[in-house]
Amino acid sequence: MRFPWLILTYIFFPFITLAQNGIISGVVTNAESKKPLPRASVFLSNSAVGSATGEDGRYILSGVRPGQYTLVVSILGYEEYSKTILVGREPIKLDIELAQKPLQLREVVISSSADWKKNYEQFKKGFIGTDENAKDCDVINPHILNLTYNPTKQILHADADEFLVVENKALGYRVKFLLDDYNDDRISGIIGYGGQRVFEELPGSAAQKKKWHEKREEAYYGSEMHFYRSLYTDKLKEEGFIIYHFNRYFNPLRPSDEVIRRKFKWFKDHGRVDSANYYVDLSKMSKYYNESLVQPPLFTFEVLNRDEQQGLFDIHFGNYLYIVYTKKTDDIFNKDIYRPITMSNYAVTILTSSAPYTVFDMNGIVVANGPLREGAWARNRLSDLLPVDYVPDQK
Repeated sequence: MRFPWLILTYIFFPFITLAQNGIISGVVTNAESKKPLPRASVFLSNSAVGSATGEDGRYILSGVRPGQYTLVVSILGYEEYSKTILVGREPIKLDIELAQKPLQLREVVISSSADWKKNYEQFKKGFIGTDENAKDCDVINPHILNLTYNPTKQILHADADEFLVVENKALGYRVKFLLDDYNDDRISGIIGYGGQRVFEELPGSAAQKKKWHEKREEAYYGSEMHFYRSLYTDKLKEEGFIIYHFNRYFNPLRPSDEVIRRKFKWFKDHGRVDSANYYVDLSKMSKYYNESLVQPPLFTFEVLNRDEQQGLFDIHFGNYLYIVYTKKTDDIFNKDIYRPITMSNYAVTILTSSAPYTVFDMNGIVVANGPLREGAWARNRLSDLLPVDYVPDQK
């Protein structure tokens, strides 16, 4: 059963104030021999909470903010373990068995060092970002990446068998990422990937930590996490967000991504370079036309429901949701982002629904049916990423 917003307010505020720090503990063992597994990484994905098992296979995660998380256990040579858990006041005891990973031969892709370097530079732009923070991000172990580029489909693929480690010296985090199935599609302009990550604080002086704090605050306000937290606490207007239903129609002069991809492949395979380039140019056209905001702005109760599971919320908005953040401006031009001529140059994000509703948790993290993001949030990369348990200053 789903409840309207007015009931939801009274149900969840007591949960937030009473449940301060959760504890998760247990033992990690080999599923077959039942022997403990030392030095396994145990962490809550997207958070700054993580540890390693001791020689006896035991682990403990403490000081966890209430909310839903994905608990991940990883060690080389074993299948990765993940489980969704809801953290509250009561301690969680969870013993975990890991199965050994069968030996698999990876397909060998022969490429030159120049090709790998070119692919790696494209990967860095898509995965880490191109903003000022990205300039202060160092990839510690790029050699673990498996990179392949399909020139016919114009898709760059990447994955890794162990943690990709990135030091974000702009925000003061070391991010360890188990990257899975990264795809950068140049025709559609869409980047998608899966994986688990954990944050560690970088050591620094008091002056460095102060600067990191300022940068983290800048990254948080106006972010997707900030929006979802503001939504379920009914503080959108107070926090600077305005939301609208949005109408848009596909540009009839631009073929679909699939048609462009198919035509490009055919002409390229047949040596028709000019025709192939023609479809590359078509891919750069705006996908939409005749766009408009539906007035007036939406209230929280029009898009938000409490989910059937405790600690989760549903947002529903039809095909598109237009989100304006009035406390930041955005000067980066995007041909596919509509802006009314009467609106100031605020940061704008457009969400396209992939399901009847999107599920998110109390930390402001989407946990199911994530929408497609365009605009400000779509440009956010690892360089701007914060752990889900980040707590900003109260302003």
